[in-house]
Amino acid sequence: MRGNSVLRCARIIALHVDYMSRLRLSLVLLICFGFGVTIVRQAYSAPLVQGATAASGKRLENVPTQGLSAAEINFLDTFMISHPHQNRARIAALLRQTQVQDAVLQAISQPAEHTKTWAEYRPIFLGSRRIEQGAAFMRAHRALLQKIATEYGVAPQYMVAILGVETRYGRVTGKYRILDALSTLAFHYPPRASFFRTQLAALLALPAQQLPAPLQDLHGSYAGAMGWSQFMPLSLQHYGIDGDGNGRIDLWNSLPDILASTANYLVAHGWQRGQPVAMPAVLGKSTAEVPTQRSKTLYVVEALEARGYAPSAPVDPELPATLLTLQGAYGPEYWITFANFEVITHYNRSPLYAMAVTQLAEAIQHAAATPSTVPGAAS
Repeated sequence: MRGNSVLRCARIIALHVDYMSRLRLSLVLLICFGFGVTIVRQAYSAPLVQGATAASGKRLENVPTQGLSAAEINFLDTFMISHPHQNRARIAALLRQTQVQDAVLQAISQPAEHTKTWAEYRPIFLGSRRIEQGAAFMRAHRALLQKIATEYGVAPQYMVAILGVETRYGRVTGKYRILDALSTLAFHYPPRASFFRTQLAALLALPAQQLPAPLQDLHGSYAGAMGWSQFMPLSLQHYGIDGDGNGRIDLWNSLPDILASTANYLVAHGWQRGQPVAMPAVLGKSTAEVPTQRSKTLYVVEALEARGYAPSAPVDPELPATLLTLQGAYGPEYWITFANFEVITHYNRSPLYAMAVTQLAEAIQHAAATPSTVPGAAS
């Protein structure tokens, strides 16, 4: 009996020792596995610096990120994934030299289109001097304008009017470094940060050989718009035209580039050759409500006429259109606007802007047919 008891105790002790050894081994393996997971997680979540490897297999430079905010580092990492052939050190250096512009943040919070009525907005762009300067421009560049109008189907006066509203025909193209303006809005203006980060990425991706100056020397509006036609970087990337064939798209100095790019933008957004833009509505004896959705052409002309708003000139009754009501200097103004008016709002979403372009175009066309009466209009 005693012998059997001793044997059983020995077996129990052996099993216990074996269990403890296996438990210790399991704990060791578990700790090692956890450490490995942590290393892998850190490798995948860390910014792409310190010799990281891109998806393409190309090893990235060891680029220090000192001086960049967390948001800028995240932007840089995302940009390099989308643009693996860009030079990471160059992009980091450009971001590092940007400066926050308080004036940009103040300007974007008070755009004229959101703070003024049509009665207040119209005189800014429809003064006699701006009209005559536009007419002088049309006279001086009639052949070029006609060539581009024939190719793209955009009437010359609308190309010229956009330049007149945007930059006074190239006289005021903006004082802000575009890099500063876009980085300020991308990282310090939360309401539209996503939009401006997209524009900043497009700016940084523009081929240097196609630009008229080093990227960091380009100046434009507080919103980052460039040149006579005030293209945003993404618009320049998608719609810019090398009109003079010199291998560059120069929206500051080349009229063929400027005008062809402006026309191309309008056509790409649906401009219809030979179709009207807007005209005053003639009110009937009674009118019915016309619900609208911005400048979308939700109706046809005859449907508007049935509600008491007739066109002031003959047009196809089946032409898509909508009604626009503006608060003018002498009370409400009623306009029938067409698809080409909506196209102009792709340039600037405000109907006030589109109406300013429309009325300036008509005034320029009329003035261009008569001799100048404003001294120094061409200067």
